[in-house]
Amino acid sequence: MEKPQLIASDVDGTLLDPFERLSPRTAEVVGRAGQAGVPVVLASGRPPRWIPSVASAAGLTGYAVCANGAVLYDIGADRVVAVNGLLEPMLLTGVVAELERALPGCGFAAERIGARAIDPEVRNLVIEPGYRNPWGDGEGMESPRAEVIGRPAIKLLVSHPGMKSDEMAAAAGAVLDSSVDITFSAGFGLIEVAARGITKATGLAEVAERLGVSPERTIAFGDMPNDVEMLRWAGHGVAMANAHPAVLAVADEVTGPNSEDGVAQVLERWF
Repeated sequence: MEKPQLIASDVDGTLLDPFERLSPRTAEVVGRAGQAGVPVVLASGRPPRWIPSVASAAGLTGYAVCANGAVLYDIGADRVVAVNGLLEPMLLTGVVAELERALPGCGFAAERIGARAIDPEVRNLVIEPGYRNPWGDGEGMESPRAEVIGRPAIKLLVSHPGMKSDEMAAAAGAVLDSSVDITFSAGFGLIEVAARGITKATGLAEVAERLGVSPERTIAFGDMPNDVEMLRWAGHGVAMANAHPAVLAVADEVTGPNSEDGVAQVLERWF
């Protein structure tokens, strides 16, 4: 690949190490890319409110593709500039009914968005009593299911502590129709449901259009199934050595694991 004109990286399992830290080596090469005029875009399943801490450590102030492509966030301005593919209450109601039959014992949460990363007018994460956050961080406002699915959401989260995410995705895919897409960014009992056709690839394509960069001059890094479309879209898709088999299968290149600065190993060719 020629020197990229746009760099996109997943966050957890890719840019960050296994302890969710940005290593000095990776931070330095990201900084050099920025100094060379090449934008670095965070492309994550994370909502905007989970982006500033990573962006600050990396010195990034540009765009972030959040919630697997549903939200485009301007980091420096702390402003949501685009929201795509909202899940409306009627759709959420039907999806939840199907998933409850396919995944007995699962719990649901809905991610919502306002004008900023943290908007006092919006309850960003609403969870029902049966939902279990795999990260165990206690985030989210517990509410009855009617409240969880009663307003538009940028994604629906489904947890099941007794299952692996691969198993959950297969069961969900067997009952849900083409109005939604299913993906996951962690292997331990959590899947995410988004509006049909909304992926990190669609979000990154919007960024590239705004910046006037072609897919062919874009490099993208990822490790989990929610990165597959983005790696396919980019001119050069790079999987981490620790990546899910679905990501390894579509990558143009496999770099080192996130524990060994795999992103930096590639970017240091040019920066």
